[in-house]
Amino acid sequence: MIAVSDPNASRPVHLSTSGLPSTVLPAADPALRHELLQAVGAPDDVRRARVSEVVAAHPRYLDAWAELGDLGRDPIERYAAYRVGYHRGLDALRANGWRGSGYVRWSEPTNRGFLRCLRGLGQMAALIGEVDEAERITVFMAQLDPGGIPEVGD
Repeated sequence: MIAVSDPNASRPVHLSTSGLPSTVLPAADPALRHELLQAVGAPDDVRRARVSEVVAAHPRYLDAWAELGDLGRDPIERYAAYRVGYHRGLDALRANGWRGSGYVRWSEPTNRGFLRCLRGLGQMAALIGEVDEAERITVFMAQLDPGGIPEVGD
């Protein structure tokens, strides 16, 4: 790290010599992960309701929002769930040191709930005709993880 003095600043500006920082979200409680897996494994006729219960009980759990988006009954319901998960994810990233730039990589399993919400939001935005939003999300995903975010095989 290089410290650069700015005569107009009250403290030095630190520039990293190793590139952009990466943010890794903390792991969810294993009991919470188990609860979500049980909900996802429920019979088809109650699966969405069970995942919704997990979201309602744990609204900061990004993997649950991603699952709820995946199970949405139509594009607007899916869009809404992914959007909430995306915004909750931004809050979580900021709470863990992300300052609006830097990597949030798919290779870190704990980042996948957020990235799945972002990917789903982009897909639903395109589907409902929000082309400019879909394009911004495509660029944002490439900035967060230049290696790419898989379409399938989460």
